[in-house]
Amino acid sequence: MSKQADLPLLGQDVTCCAPMVRRPLGEVDAIELSRMFKALSDPIRLRLLSLIASHEGGEACVCDLIGPFDVSQPTISHHLKVLREAGLVGSERRGTWVYYWVLPEALAKLSALLQTPAVPAKASA
Repeated sequence: MSKQADLPLLGQDVTCCAPMVRRPLGEVDAIELSRMFKALSDPIRLRLLSLIASHEGGEACVCDLIGPFDVSQPTISHHLKVLREAGLVGSERRGTWVYYWVLPEALAKLSALLQTPAVPAKASA
């Protein structure tokens, strides 16, 4: 019998955020989380977040984010602004370029909400 099931997952604080099945979300949390999920509901923004997160060094220059998309640079800038305003990415201007990185605490909040234990299905009448 394996004892691995008793070990906590590294990098996850299970006491920080209660899943929805334990208690309902408060209004403030619901507003914050819905803004994040809304930002990620666009395929370009979801891909941008993935590109930034997987970029070598954990941050990406905007110049590296334009090429993979068939949209203009101002459109990419708009999507990055939405991600930043939703609290999913941070940014910093360095000379003429802006660099972006994913905010781990934002991903932790989204992850904690989605990592709910399986809820038993209701029996059919």
